[in-house]
Amino acid sequence: MNFIVTNVEYDFNDSLSEIYSISKDEQDQIIADTLGLWTADNEDDLIEEITCASGWCIKSIDYDIQLKGVPV
Repeated sequence: MNFIVTNVEYDFNDSLSEIYSISKDEQDQIIADTLGLWTADNEDDLIEEITCASGWCIKSIDYDIQLKGVPV
């Protein structure tokens, strides 16, 4: 399935924040890099894919499912 991620909120204050200190600009870039088209089997797989790619846990996510043959 194709998902169009329109918004994501990461938990930048989790246990990783004690190890990795990132600026607001870096946080904004991580979010921007997440937005757009993702391919996954289902919502759980989408969250897993994004978490693995970004390295951060997701607090919330908004997306649309792209139906085959329907332009976005």
